[in-house]
Amino acid sequence: MSAVAVIRVRGHAKIRHDAVQTMEMMRLHRPNHCVLLPMNTTTKGMLQVAKDYVTWGEVSHETIARLLIKKGEVSGGGRLTDDHVKNNSEFSSILSLAKALEKAEAKMTDVEGLKPVIRLPPPRRGYEKVKRPYSVGGAVGNRGVEIAKLIEKMLEGPKEAD
Repeated sequence: MSAVAVIRVRGHAKIRHDAVQTMEMMRLHRPNHCVLLPMNTTTKGMLQVAKDYVTWGEVSHETIARLLIKKGEVSGGGRLTDDHVKNNSEFSSILSLAKALEKAEAKMTDVEGLKPVIRLPPPRRGYEKVKRPYSVGGAVGNRGVEIAKLIEKMLEGPKEAD
């Protein structure tokens, strides 16, 4: 079993009720919110219901660690640090947590005080067409390992003016 990163792409207008409920169960309340979920039959079913509004793919522990270091938040608004992980969980560092998340041996809630939703900025240069599947040049649906490229675009800062 592996972990998948699920990112909400589309907003709240004109969404089917079952998809709204499914995205709420996944804690995807706003566009550009990201969650890490274990890939199991339940997750597959939820992704099938919300496939027109989210994008997802398998992530490596390097990508998970980068996400947690740059955008991981703890209760109270602070950034996630190795010390917080060490003091509030059984893991010794963010990297060890990321490796456990990749293998689906841990959940974000295993670290006390860590927010389970990662709030990301929009990707640099925007999404592709948000109403089309990724397989035909759009932004929604299964990206496979290509999700790492999207996450990287989202983690990049704004380009400085020349």
